[in-house]
Amino acid sequence: MENNRATIAPENIVYQKPKLILEKTMHYCPGCSHGTMHKIIAEVIDEMNMIEKTVGVSPVGCSVTAYDYMDIDFVQAAHGRAPAVATALKRLSPDNMVFTYQGDGDLSAIGTAEFVHACSRGENIVIFFINNCIYGMTGGQMSPSTPLGFKTATSPNGREARIHGFPYMVTDMIKDLAGVSFLTRQAVHNPAAVRKTKAAVRQAFENSMSNNGISIVEIIASCNSGWKLSPVKANEYMVENMIPQTVMGEIKNIKINF
Repeated sequence: MENNRATIAPENIVYQKPKLILEKTMHYCPGCSHGTMHKIIAEVIDEMNMIEKTVGVSPVGCSVTAYDYMDIDFVQAAHGRAPAVATALKRLSPDNMVFTYQGDGDLSAIGTAEFVHACSRGENIVIFFINNCIYGMTGGQMSPSTPLGFKTATSPNGREARIHGFPYMVTDMIKDLAGVSFLTRQAVHNPAAVRKTKAAVRQAFENSMSNNGISIVEIIASCNSGWKLSPVKANEYMVENMIPQTVMGEIKNIKINF
C-alpha cells in the first residue's frame, strides 16, 4: 500500500521527541511532573552539546530509575545522599556537567544534611528538586513540605502544626548560604511554566560549568496518585493551594567569589 504521508521538512517541525529520551515506556503515573522534567533536562543537555560529558545522580524515590529514560551516564545513590555523590563526581571530573534529581522525601527529609552542606560548600553541581509535598513512591505519606491541612497516609485528618510540626520549604532555608549562586522555583503544569523552567534549567547548567557554585532548581509538582486526585484536579489544587504559598521564579542569582 502506498504511503501518502507528506514528508515534513525539518524547518517545519515544531515538536519531536528529545534525542536523549530512550524508547521505553515510563512508569510514572499519568499526569506526573517527572516525565515533563525528564524531557526538559534531556533537551537542554542536547542543545548544550554536553551529551558525552553529563552525569546524573538519582537517589531513592519515584525517580529512582531516571537512568532508564535518559541516554546519559547515571550513578545510583543511597537515599538522600545524591549531593555527596555528585560532589565526588564533579571534583574528580570538573569538566563534566553533574546534576542530582531528587524529590522532597529524599532531599528535604533524610537528605537534608547532604543538601545543606553541599550548598554551604558551593559545589559546582546542579540540584533538581521535584517537590510534590508527599512521599509518592511509598504510599503517600506526609513529607516535610506537606502543607497544613493536607491529608496524607500518615496525616489522614490533615497536617496539624501541633501534632506534625509546620511544613518548611528547604530551598528558602538555604538561600542565604554563601555557596548558593542560583536558586529558582518553577513548575511544569502548563506550556508557559514549561518554557520558564527550561530557561532556568539551561541557566543552572551553564552556571555550574562556569565554576560559580551550586545551582538549585525547585519544581512545585503534582502527585495525583498520592493526592487521590485526577491529573487535572491535581494541577488545579497545586495552582490554587500550593503555588500561592511560595515565592515563584528566580530567588537568587549572584556571582560567587571563591
